[in-house]
Amino acid sequence: MSPHKAPDSSRRSDRSRRAIYDAALALVGEAGYARTTIEGIAARAGVGKQTIYRWWPSKAAVLMEAFIDVGTRAAEEAGDAGYAIPDTGDLAADLKLVLRATVDELNDPVTEAPTRALAAEGIIDPVLGAQFVEKLLDPQMQLYVTRLRSAQEAGEVRDDIDPRIALELLIAPLTHRWLLRTLPLTHEYADAVVDLTLRGLATGPAE
Repeated sequence: MSPHKAPDSSRRSDRSRRAIYDAALALVGEAGYARTTIEGIAARAGVGKQTIYRWWPSKAAVLMEAFIDVGTRAAEEAGDAGYAIPDTGDLAADLKLVLRATVDELNDPVTEAPTRALAAEGIIDPVLGAQFVEKLLDPQMQLYVTRLRSAQEAGEVRDDIDPRIALELLIAPLTHRWLLRTLPLTHEYADAVVDLTLRGLATGPAE
């Protein structure tokens, strides 16, 4: 008779964490951040609320890790391509491709509410805000820096351009329109942002 095998606590913990991540994202999307509670997340995930409090200090911290987990899983599924902006030799086309994908993500009803919640909470809570920048924004921004530096080496972008400032010219307009809901956030708008930005970055004369 084979000996009894003890339960794998690490596997059980991983399942619980994933269930909590999914519950947090779903509840914020359905009810809004203000109406989402630790108790609600625990009930949705099928765990005790003390389990959540043992791992996270707040619902904002749960949401932050849930977002990081989503990004990690997406990158794993995408493979190496998930860690870089395409470099086809056509900077405008590469940036338009990425900004269009960003538009789709910002407009996705599954992630829009949680993203807004984290951005807003990060303004109120400086510690959370710093984590939001460090863990979620900076890794994505670095991809733009890398692609723009490649364009500088290829002679497409002026040497005196600071890639970090240049990427803000690309990202900030989309974020502004999305946050304020002033006008629809569309692929056409993303393309226009790229075209206008590159007129100021390019080494050749403006068209």
